[in-house]
Amino acid sequence: MKIQTNLAPSAKSLALHAGVVLMLLALNFLLPEYHRGIFARVLVLSVFAMGYNLAFGYTGLLSLGHAMFFAAGLYGAGLPIYHLGWNVWPAFGAGILAGGALALVVGFLALRTTGVAFMIVTLMFAQVFYLTTLYFTTYTRGEEGLVLPQAVRRLSLPGGPLDLSDPSTRYLVALSLFTVVLAAILFLVRAPYGRSLVAIRENEERMRMLGYDVFANKLAAVVLSGTFCAAAGAAYGVLFGYVGSGFASIQYSILPLLWVLVGGAATTLGPLIGTLFMFYVIDTASSYTTAHLLVVGLVLIGVILFFPKGIAGTVRERWLRWLP
Repeated sequence: MKIQTNLAPSAKSLALHAGVVLMLLALNFLLPEYHRGIFARVLVLSVFAMGYNLAFGYTGLLSLGHAMFFAAGLYGAGLPIYHLGWNVWPAFGAGILAGGALALVVGFLALRTTGVAFMIVTLMFAQVFYLTTLYFTTYTRGEEGLVLPQAVRRLSLPGGPLDLSDPSTRYLVALSLFTVVLAAILFLVRAPYGRSLVAIRENEERMRMLGYDVFANKLAAVVLSGTFCAAAGAAYGVLFGYVGSGFASIQYSILPLLWVLVGGAATTLGPLIGTLFMFYVIDTASSYTTAHLLVVGLVLIGVILFFPKGIAGTVRERWLRWLP
């Protein structure tokens, strides 16, 4: 009898993702405080990129408006904490609900267009949201932003409250959010629904002919994507204690697109790789020269030349076909 020693692709995938999470957990005890702070931000923003990847990478919806979902979560959590003195848990839930509700409304309207028109419509919605945060400066303080009180930023748990300003606690909370969203994304893309999103991306008309409700599937993808982005925004606000209009600007709609393209669109780990890579390229280049954007541009050209489908996407295409 022949003994099968090779792991199935699904088992390899689960082992890889579990290994990544365990490695990130170990880094909390190994990294110095400065790099631990960078990694905490990267983990939260990777959730933002994962949410964007669900819409762009898997569904083929090129949006330039996802900053409004991130900012909806940011303001949805930050404003009740600052003005009403809410605790972290209800504020975090309010942020997620705000982003999900906004994604439902925007998706319902924007998905009546396709292609470039969809991109422009989402950009317009995002710009309206950004200008709204600037208009109501009495509550938002616009670009100046709000600094959330440290006394309120405590996470209530059965064993006692956790101070979210503590670097180690902040890192572990960010890692917990990243792990939950990574598991959710992995489950979604491997489920029949995730396969249908990829099929819609590849040939929408054929899926419509096969009897699929393309609009409903795409709307669900936008709502899920916006909810994940809002969770990242809410977490960013409560973990780092700042809420500002800059997070609703067009830059924060372009950044997740860049992170996903660098890491690999339609890959589960690509958003993490892209976000981490770009953060350290910018951080390292800016420490040596004021012309750091030139260095970043040259590095991006190199990535495009040698990794045309992003880092994880090219690795999957050339060497590890089982990567999700």
